Amino acid sequence: MTILVTGAAGFIGMHVADRLMGQGHAVVGIDNLNDYYPVALKRARLDLLRERHGRLFTFHELDFADMGAVQAALTDQVIEAIVHLGAQAGVRYSLLNPHAYVRSNLAGHVNMLELARDRHVRHLVYASSSSVYGGNESLPFRVEDRVDHPVSLYAATKRADELMSETYAHLFRIPMTGLRFFTVYGPWGRPDMAMWIFTSKILAGEPIPVFNHGRMQRDFTYIDDIVEGIIGCLDHPPADDGALKAGGSRAPHRLYNIGNNRPEELMHLIAVLEEAIGRKAQLDFQPMQPGDVHATYADISAIARDIGFSASTAIEIGVPRFVQWYRRYNDLD
Repeated sequence: MTILVTGAAGFIGMHVADRLMGQGHAVVGIDNLNDYYPVALKRARLDLLRERHGRLFTFHELDFADMGAVQAALTDQVIEAIVHLGAQAGVRYSLLNPHAYVRSNLAGHVNMLELARDRHVRHLVYASSSSVYGGNESLPFRVEDRVDHPVSLYAATKRADELMSETYAHLFRIPMTGLRFFTVYGPWGRPDMAMWIFTSKILAGEPIPVFNHGRMQRDFTYIDDIVEGIIGCLDHPPADDGALKAGGSRAPHRLYNIGNNRPEELMHLIAVLEEAIGRKAQLDFQPMQPGDVHATYADISAIARDIGFSASTAIEIGVPRFVQWYRRYNDLD
């Protein structure tokens, strides 16, 4: 099968493409290689995919918000399924550059819906986010919860993606699965995420910013578990049978939380990082940041029931793996 992976140079996209090609599928990757974080890291991910998989991997550097560019690149390309992971990420950055989120997460998502419609794909799996839960104080977060009050523009665009996908699934019967990711980390991760920032600063002997004075919880989810869930969903498209799906749709569209199902105190994460690095952190306690939430906690009962998903990697296992990779990537060994 030939599968389109958007955001193929991104953290999750690279790992998903790697796993798919390891299974023998051909992957067509697209990514605009923007400079939200260092492009060198994105190019290194692509180099790894090319080195491992050769002709199974085709890459197009383009902006999927530009439908003309998408159509031109894919004119003669068979596309049987889509894993749409490309997006403008980051809660805090959405306060500074909102138009980037409108272009990528709204216009770009519609373009992928149109492509799925035109190519009659067997399944479109797309990235949503746990951020859609906003200030929800009911824990754990369930896909049945109302998500009408996002606290960042990033979250609002991800919820809009879910609603637009529901419309396309209803009108055109396109099988779709939206995945609400919970704080993904691991090798080849993003430099704007806490795991990378903390590791970098601890190794450099610099203070790490600890927001809300450390009173935060996150459902940290290791990348290998996330990839297992994505591939499991991709292999099992929702049926167009009128039955009620996870998330409340009767169209062939479902929504899943995909997380570790085990929220960790931020201070415990820091302790695990200190152990893995072999150095104590200097803590710079700061107030809560605009757009952030106090806690995330995934109820994964729906994806566990339907796909058999379970996250098996505790942070005591995953964090040392990340630190080991970080040292190697940055020539610190």
